Amino acid sequence: MIAVIDYGMGNLHSVSKAVERLGYEVNVTGNAADILAADGAILPGVGAFGDAMLHLRESGLDQVVKEYVQQGKPLLGICLGMQLLFTTSEEYGQHEGLNLIPGHIVKFQGDYKIPHMGWNRLAFKQSDTLLEGLEEGHVYFVHSFHARVERSEHLLATTDYHQDVTAIVADGNLYGMQFHPEKSGSLGMELLRQFLKKTSVVRMEDC
Repeated sequence: MIAVIDYGMGNLHSVSKAVERLGYEVNVTGNAADILAADGAILPGVGAFGDAMLHLRESGLDQVVKEYVQQGKPLLGICLGMQLLFTTSEEYGQHEGLNLIPGHIVKFQGDYKIPHMGWNRLAFKQSDTLLEGLEEGHVYFVHSFHARVERSEHLLATTDYHQDVTAIVADGNLYGMQFHPEKSGSLGMELLRQFLKKTSVVRMEDC
């Protein structure tokens, strides 16, 4: 079972349908026991960082996510969900994140279009099983803030938007994608498939 974590601010439908299309059973849930029992978990997100962290803390799901990661099972943060994995964010004030990956969320600065919206090419920075057998290609971004990682070993891929922009991060079985894999065509779906293969769950069509 793959848990799509519902804390009130996620693109739950598109993510859950993408997981189902890849042949996995999905549980969209905010129940702590269900999340902790899942074989893999996805933390989606749309909206503001501070509001998202408030929702997570008020529901107790911030601690559930941390406990889940400590179990060593695969967890994927998508878009805002990836940003929540970091230490802090400067989005509309200073906010503490989940602090699972050292780094900070900062605003794009420059005389160019913000938000960064559209298709941009990934550049792979190091090898990882998530990227195994895949070629660099275009995926779909929508964001006004971006992540600055503190440790280069956590950076799997970047994209170019007037600077190097963090696109994929990882630490063990913890992953984050700034773009929307479920909206990113064949490459996005293959990246999502590679993540799901890290779980111990058997796909429905393999049963």
